[in-house]
Amino acid sequence: MGLKPIASCFVLCLIVCVAGCSNQASLPISITVSPAVSALTAGQTVQFTATATNIQSGVTSPGTTNNGPTGIRWSATAGTIDADGNYTAPSGTQSMNVVVTATSKEDRTELADAVIHVMAPGQVSTTANPQVALYSIAPQGSGNVSVQFGLNTNYGLTTWTQPSPEGGAVNLFVAGMRANTLYHMRAVVQFSDGTQVMDTDHLFTTSAVVPSQAPPITVTTTPGMTPQGGVELLDLVTGTARATITDLSGNVLWTYTSGPNGSVPNPIKLLPNGHFLINFSDSAADGSNSVLQEVDLAGNLIWQMTGAELNKALAAATCAGCNITVVGTHHDFVMLPNGHLVVIAATQQDISGTTVTGDVLIDLDQNHNPVWLWNEFDHLDINRRPYLFPDWTHTNAILYSADDGNLIISIRHQNWLVKVDYANGTGAGDIIWHLGYQGDFTLVGGTDPTDWFYAQHGPSFATTNTTGTFSLALFDNGDDRVFAPGVTCGTTGAPPCLYSTVPLLQIDETAKTATFTSHLTAPTYSFFGGNVAVLANGNEEFCEAAGGNGADGEIYEVTQGSSAQTVWHMQVTGQDAYRGQRIPSFYPGVQW
Repeated sequence: MGLKPIASCFVLCLIVCVAGCSNQASLPISITVSPAVSALTAGQTVQFTATATNIQSGVTSPGTTNNGPTGIRWSATAGTIDADGNYTAPSGTQSMNVVVTATSKEDRTELADAVIHVMAPGQVSTTANPQVALYSIAPQGSGNVSVQFGLNTNYGLTTWTQPSPEGGAVNLFVAGMRANTLYHMRAVVQFSDGTQVMDTDHLFTTSAVVPSQAPPITVTTTPGMTPQGGVELLDLVTGTARATITDLSGNVLWTYTSGPNGSVPNPIKLLPNGHFLINFSDSAADGSNSVLQEVDLAGNLIWQMTGAELNKALAAATCAGCNITVVGTHHDFVMLPNGHLVVIAATQQDISGTTVTGDVLIDLDQNHNPVWLWNEFDHLDINRRPYLFPDWTHTNAILYSADDGNLIISIRHQNWLVKVDYANGTGAGDIIWHLGYQGDFTLVGGTDPTDWFYAQHGPSFATTNTTGTFSLALFDNGDDRVFAPGVTCGTTGAPPCLYSTVPLLQIDETAKTATFTSHLTAPTYSFFGGNVAVLANGNEEFCEAAGGNGADGEIYEVTQGSSAQTVWHMQVTGQDAYRGQRIPSFYPGVQW
């Protein structure tokens, strides 16, 4: 009888224990693995950690954390992983996605996975350009790829970023390297899941540049001053070197000379797709033997259009005014946001027995078909002949006004900038205004007529807005400058007859005023070519195509203001430079 209470207590405790154990065992097992995603190159390692809950038995495994004793078994679909969760990627030339699995030893149905992007090493090869490498890599997974490169493993320079398609290869040209120099480079892959991996270091040695393609260049930077970063794009029109890019020390980084024999590039521009578009034509006459060429960084030809092919396209076009014949394209073009290309082409008419050369603007669509044309013979007075008639207009530049979709063109032999009603291809072509001597604007802060621009080149917008009140910069060659009545240039107390200036003008389209913001006199007179731009750091850069002794290209970066100082100066000895301009790098959107 005395044992009954003890027995009852034992039975009750047993019931409680069994009930408690049953509730514990019924809780679900949970396993997680960290990191959930990672990226490696062949042979690299990563440490995995598994967190397990509600496992009742087993041995605690290194590489795990738990809230009780656990047992984890590690496995991987490729490569090796030890009992501690240390994973080593396989070697090989094939990128792959590897799955690492942590499995409960107690219940093999309970497991968790992690994914590893294992990237095979990239390949670096030579191209047709001795200073350009081709970097090829095939990550397994979508993302973005760029390449870092430099003289050592600090690299320092980078290409632009290009998308990596799922399971596809990425080929990137690496440009911006000096000749006969050893470079280090590696790809950086950013996967869409947020992981990043860097390829192993690769070595690439550039070859020598053909001596005739390396013009003699001297660069001087004023002590204590820093020029705007980037590289210098040169459009050389004499000698054997043609399209050339240098660093800011004057080292040649890239050249291209594959236009027709005897032709010169007018101009060369970097396109949004990373290619260059170049207009080649003979220097004998505007547009003669012209060819537009799009080339990649290696110099591979993407497409081209000769003057004859343009005439064939015009003959097949249905746009108003397109039933004409042109001599060919020359001097400038502009790529529009919609992918269209507006080019300048020379055309000729017989005027009272004289062959007169004027110009047309032709809008080419994405397939290079003419869809809009504007003819100067239809909109300008043939009897206005201020300079070098019968080369009547000699149009040499186009600006696209993004704010209203119109075009501003530089008509050198009329001493005018003219705004044309283009309206993104829907405009009637009316002239909205004429800027310059005998034009529609009043000159403020200068002497009319002397301080207007004459035989000008290379205008550019100097403000982000392009309508209303905005700024324009240009190079005033000054070939046929008009002086006030009673002033004889070159005499005592009078200005010289020939000098060039660098005007920066604030334009008010409503008030029709052109006000000098600055008006530098160029160091030397340059009878042709040139261009001006306000740089990102606020300095101005201008090119004197035939500066120095009349046979040297001279490019200056100067501070703005009445007491402008030279920051940086480049001299191309023995070769004229139609244009010289600072571009951020070889890659759109990348600033070096």
